[in-house]
Amino acid sequence: MNKKLAAALSGGAVLVLALTGCTSDEGNPELDAWAKQVCDAVPAQNAKISAAYVEITKAAKDTTSTPKELQQADSKAFQDLADGYKARATLISNAGAPPGVKDGATVQRDVVKKLTALSAAYADLKKQVDGLNTKDQAKFASGLKDVSAEMKQVETQRKSAIKALKKLESGDTKKALTSQEGCKAAASASTSAAATDS
Repeated sequence: MNKKLAAALSGGAVLVLALTGCTSDEGNPELDAWAKQVCDAVPAQNAKISAAYVEITKAAKDTTSTPKELQQADSKAFQDLADGYKARATLISNAGAPPGVKDGATVQRDVVKKLTALSAAYADLKKQVDGLNTKDQAKFASGLKDVSAEMKQVETQRKSAIKALKKLESGDTKKALTSQEGCKAAASASTSAAATDS
């Protein structure tokens, strides 16, 4: 029904800890504890975010849904994305700065700020979708175009949040994260989802 919206989401890989590499032999017990706190919740958060992206893309490509059905599908997905990114921001905020990492506090604050803003952007998209006129096909289509345009701006925010996350996940922090089962599972699930998407 709305190919532009689907296009805005295509390649919208889930915001995950994109982890590769080997585990650290030396280790930093405090940093390892920090990584465990972050990674334990990652699989559940990623599953929610990933499923929401799938639902939006599916709804955007569906030519048989009524405007009301499409509105409901998009509204739920945007809410799930808002909740998922808010949970990620809260998790990283509560974990605090990665111990012993240079500029760790600054980078951690930047990630929390960007994930929080991304969550708010998806909440705004939900409000926009909820306000669409589903009784008038032309008005509904016009409203969806506005949502699609907004999605492109949100995609820019998502990329900015990913960049901040990757900065947080570099160096010693990355080594600590890759040793945690939760992050290993998330990275594996993300790779599978990317392969399925392409």
